Amino acid sequence: MIKPLPFLFIALLFVASFPDSSEGKKAIVLLESSPGEDKMPRGWKPLTFKKVERHTSYRLSEANGRPVILAKSDRSASGLIRPLDLDPKVYQTVSWCWKVDRVISKGDVRKKAGDDYAARIYVTFKFDPENAGFFEKTKFGTYKLLFGEYPPKAALNYVWANQLEKGADAPNPYTDRAHMIAIESGSEKVGQWLCEARNVYEDYKKYFGGEPPKISGIAVMTDTDNTGETATAAYADLILK
Repeated sequence: MIKPLPFLFIALLFVASFPDSSEGKKAIVLLESSPGEDKMPRGWKPLTFKKVERHTSYRLSEANGRPVILAKSDRSASGLIRPLDLDPKVYQTVSWCWKVDRVISKGDVRKKAGDDYAARIYVTFKFDPENAGFFEKTKFGTYKLLFGEYPPKAALNYVWANQLEKGADAPNPYTDRAHMIAIESGSEKVGQWLCEARNVYEDYKKYFGGEPPKISGIAVMTDTDNTGETATAAYADLILK
C-alpha cells in the first residue's frame, strides 16, 4: 500500500523538548537504555500512517551493553519518532549505527512503488510561518487547519538503499520537501554493524537551499508496505552534536 504523502508529513509533527542554546553545549544522546511507556525507548513515540493498517514492530533491546531499537517489517510501514527543537547551527551532526538483515529487492528510491527501505533515519525541520512566503504560508496553513499543527518544512532521509548507489541522492518520489540520500546500498554489508555520520546543516543547504530552520525531530523507520517484502533492522548510538 502506498503511503499517502500528507499523512507522512503530518505523522512527523514533533513537540519541542530541548533548548537550542549553544552555551554549555553537550552531545544529545537520543537513545537511552531505560524504557519509557509500552517498553519503547524513552522519549520516542510511534509514527503511524492513516490507511496503512500493518505496522512495523519496534522494541528496545541491548547489544554489547548499549541500547538498540530492533525493527521488524512484514509488508508494513510505521516508525518511531524523537521530538526535538534544536538549532542546526549548534547541533550540526547526527551520527548513528545500524544493521539490516537484507535489502529490499524491489526497492527503488525514484519510484513510489519502490519507496521502501530496510533502514532509514529521518531528520525533519520545523516550518516557520514568520519566515515563509505568502504561497508557502497558505499551503502550510491549510494543513494546520485540517490537522491542528504545521507539518515539517522539509526532511532529510538517510537510507540503506538498493537501486540507488551509495553516496547518490534523489528527491522523494512523493514530494520535493523530502530528499533521499543513500548512506549505504546493496547487500555487501548486510548483517554487519555500520556507523555513520552526516552534517545535517550542510545537507539542508545543499539539497533545499538557504539556512535551515530548527530541527524538529529524528525518526527511524523500516518499511516494506509498497513492495510487500520483509526486513529486519537494528538502530543504535543515535547522537546529535
